[in-house]
Amino acid sequence: MGRRPARCYRQIKNKPYPKSRFCRGVPDPKIRIYDTGMKKKGVDEFPLCVHLVSWEKENVSSEALEAARIACNKYMAKFAGKDAFHLRVRAHPFHVLRINKMLSCAGADRLQTGMRGAFGKPQGTCARVNIGQVLLSVRCKDSHGHHAQEALRRAKFKFPGRQKIIVSRKWGFTKFNRSEYLKLKSENKIVPDGVNAKVLGCHGPLANREPGRAFLPATA
Repeated sequence: MGRRPARCYRQIKNKPYPKSRFCRGVPDPKIRIYDTGMKKKGVDEFPLCVHLVSWEKENVSSEALEAARIACNKYMAKFAGKDAFHLRVRAHPFHVLRINKMLSCAGADRLQTGMRGAFGKPQGTCARVNIGQVLLSVRCKDSHGHHAQEALRRAKFKFPGRQKIIVSRKWGFTKFNRSEYLKLKSENKIVPDGVNAKVLGCHGPLANREPGRAFLPATA
């Protein structure tokens, strides 16, 4: 028996039903890789960030997330170069979908039990997404911004419902605006932390401070 189409499970109806010690025998989600491209590149390498934002409250299957990741990754690798971007899938499929299997072969009318024990068995997984929730994010150089937008436009076709492509005001995947980030960097108050950045505060023991950073003003 094949997989049911995603339209059967698109609506968010019941409570979240995650994989647990009570809900066993759940098939693995189709999507296994959430970061592709140059995921080790530092925070200063890719200042631009473009998001694909869900404009609908719905379930998005793990198959759709994987298909969108492949489509976006393939376009960016071809037109921007495989070392010129970092793609991150931001929605994770934790909600388990169920199916109440019925026999559909000849002579099944005597074996089918109808509504008895209708709570189904696990069939697949999906992500429950809200309006305004980010599905995919791409960070790259400013020169490749139009490629990132086109890659996310192609990824849109893999999802049901409506999505919007939004160019972020933030610096890469950080929480700081671009002007704010550059200001903090010029004042030496921010340090790179992988794909993110940390603001140096004015709290904590002086012994833990690096040389030259002992007395930061309270505005830091």
